[in-house]
Amino acid sequence: MIPEGNALIGEEIQTIQKIIDVVVEFCIQYSFQIVGALIILIVGLKLSGWLSRMVLRVCEKRAVDITLAKFLASSVKLLVMTFVIIVAIGKFGISIAPFIAALGALAFGSSFALAGPLSNYGAGLTLILTRPFVVGNTITVQGVSGVVDEIRLAATLLETEDGEQITIPNKHIVGEVLVNSFENKIVETSVGISYGDDPEKAIEVLRQTLAGFDEITQEPAPLIGIETFADSSINIGLRYWVPTKKYFQILYQVNLAIHKALAAAEITIPFPQRDVRLVKAEQG
Repeated sequence: MIPEGNALIGEEIQTIQKIIDVVVEFCIQYSFQIVGALIILIVGLKLSGWLSRMVLRVCEKRAVDITLAKFLASSVKLLVMTFVIIVAIGKFGISIAPFIAALGALAFGSSFALAGPLSNYGAGLTLILTRPFVVGNTITVQGVSGVVDEIRLAATLLETEDGEQITIPNKHIVGEVLVNSFENKIVETSVGISYGDDPEKAIEVLRQTLAGFDEITQEPAPLIGIETFADSSINIGLRYWVPTKKYFQILYQVNLAIHKALAAAEITIPFPQRDVRLVKAEQG
């Protein structure tokens, strides 16, 4: 009597052998078709890449917006590859009509599941055509900010100063409040000076300090002035624009330069003070 475990192993071996036989028979019967289909796919892949690069070069020569140029190049590549795949399938004598019917039925049956991805593609097409921002701009949306690295049909890719990549589905951009500061980002900060110091002198010192940084834009020019009258200090506000990818780097350098400049000008940066009075209770 054959043990039950050995019988199961034997059945699995037979199943695997049947699968191998089917694959071998398929390869023997359709060997030429498979080789032909592979050649068509390889040539089509090379051709689609070449055409995509050619379209991109033509767009660059004609000064077409880089976002629209990349979209046209990727669309050409997709169309060519679609045609190549149809031709490759035809090498096996398979009609494409049943596949189109099956895809139509699948799309109808899964329309609700595809609502999210399709809305991303629709929003991506809207962004590419209306161009509220382009590659290289600095945008802030949905609480995140970064430099636009690439605009795809499904999502927009942002890059931060730290080299991080942020992927935002396009449906979360279209219809939302979008801030586009182009290639720069604004720095808003303040520094307190003593009430005994001259605020006009402090403002001039700060203006000269900012003028020492070539990265700070002059159009628009930095804004410096009295922001608030606090309990222990006169707060001088500063607003200036810097390249987005150097935001924190320049901010830290400017803050250090401001501290040194104010100290050299003998302008005090006060710390919070409180007067404490002790009242002695009268003895009865």
